[in-house]
Amino acid sequence: MAEKIVLSKKDRMAVCWRHQFLQGSWNYERMQNGGWCYSIIPAIKKLYPNKEDQIAALKRHMEFYNTHPYVSSPVMGVTLAMEEERANGAPIDDVAIQGVKVGMMGPLAGVGDPAFWFTMRPILGALGASFAMSGNILGPILFFVLWNVIRYGFMWYTQEFGYKVGTSITQDLSGGLLGKITQGASILGMFVIGALVQRWVSITLTPVVSTVANDEVNIIDFSTFDGSGESLRDILVQYDGGKSLYDTRSTTLQDNLNSLTPGLLAVCLTLFICWLLKKNVSPIVIIIGLFIVGIIGVLCNFM
Repeated sequence: MAEKIVLSKKDRMAVCWRHQFLQGSWNYERMQNGGWCYSIIPAIKKLYPNKEDQIAALKRHMEFYNTHPYVSSPVMGVTLAMEEERANGAPIDDVAIQGVKVGMMGPLAGVGDPAFWFTMRPILGALGASFAMSGNILGPILFFVLWNVIRYGFMWYTQEFGYKVGTSITQDLSGGLLGKITQGASILGMFVIGALVQRWVSITLTPVVSTVANDEVNIIDFSTFDGSGESLRDILVQYDGGKSLYDTRSTTLQDNLNSLTPGLLAVCLTLFICWLLKKNVSPIVIIIGLFIVGIIGVLCNFM
């Protein structure tokens, strides 16, 4: 019986080091596939001595892949475990490996941005800025060191966690453990993504539905303005009190939609794009289409 091939700690550290450059060859067609393939090369060389097997392995890892670059590490760990089991004769095919990657990358993508970009980096940036504003050179150094220690430490330990859990997944290909992991990650990811839709997706419909004349008592009286600071302050007080700058008040289509269901268009657009992606429409086509619709909408005064 052939000796079992096992990825050593050195092999896994080599993968983790390369995984830092996941975004290095980002493209609009398959996004992070090039960086992923580059990251896993040390493991593929160790697991598959035959060159033809190495080529086949790298080809299956050139498929579409995209997630937050830091939370990608547990996905890599699980994939390493599955590749290791496959190299040792386990009945794991390309579809199973790609299915695990796709099943984990989507939900985890929505977790990385709030955790790192919106929480960890602003906190460390504020800490470093507090030193820098006092002229202390420790400020930028502190930010750089702490950020990279936390970032790399998180990537290494989550990759190791994924590698250890991945061994259990490969022993339960019926979907029990994997199903629980992907379901839990999906629920968490959907909550986060749902909150981010309102923040990042913005659509404004500008057509005016109605125009109503303001009552004279609700209009700022500019006749009292004589150029002095006191009269300017009086105008600002009137504006702060809710008085209008104009004789009429217009209501747009967007105002009506916001009064019914705020963010409805953003959600509909997000779901429509997800549907297009599910129908295998190219992301490049979707991006170009959004540009065209946006430009036409502005030129026609509809958006």
